Amino acid sequence: MRVRQSRKIDLFTNTTNLQKLICSGFWVQGAVLLILRVEKVEKKANIAPMSNRKDEGLDQPEGHILLEERPKTKRPQLYKVIMLNDDYTPMEFVVYALERFFGKDAAAATQIMLQIHQTGRGICGVYTLEIAETKLTQTINLAKKHDHPLQLRLERE
Repeated sequence: MRVRQSRKIDLFTNTTNLQKLICSGFWVQGAVLLILRVEKVEKKANIAPMSNRKDEGLDQPEGHILLEERPKTKRPQLYKVIMLNDDYTPMEFVVYALERFFGKDAAAATQIMLQIHQTGRGICGVYTLEIAETKLTQTINLAKKHDHPLQLRLERE
């Protein structure tokens, strides 16, 4: 039985878990047998050494693989969606809007509605700018559709 190993190929390197997936191919009596295995990667100054072993007379490349470092991303600015009190919008409508657009359960929506009624304003939620604008627009459009003068505002957190 004649067995000949082909070259090893690094399929990918996972830098967070310091693991590398290695694919080794073998030629066995006219068929190719692929073996996949996970190896630990040594991480020193963002450089992982490649295997410099020579298998069955096949030369393996010597050198290093550079591991890319991801740039640090900045957290997005958050905005509070604030609902303002008015004397015309029914309390049930406010609770419905809080449940529908802000994902509040009945108890939390009622609590926010009472805060709006007693203090004149209440925080519906804290979101990134695009999401906050979308929720604000959806709520105002629903209020206009039902002829309610409900007002909402955005404030930076």
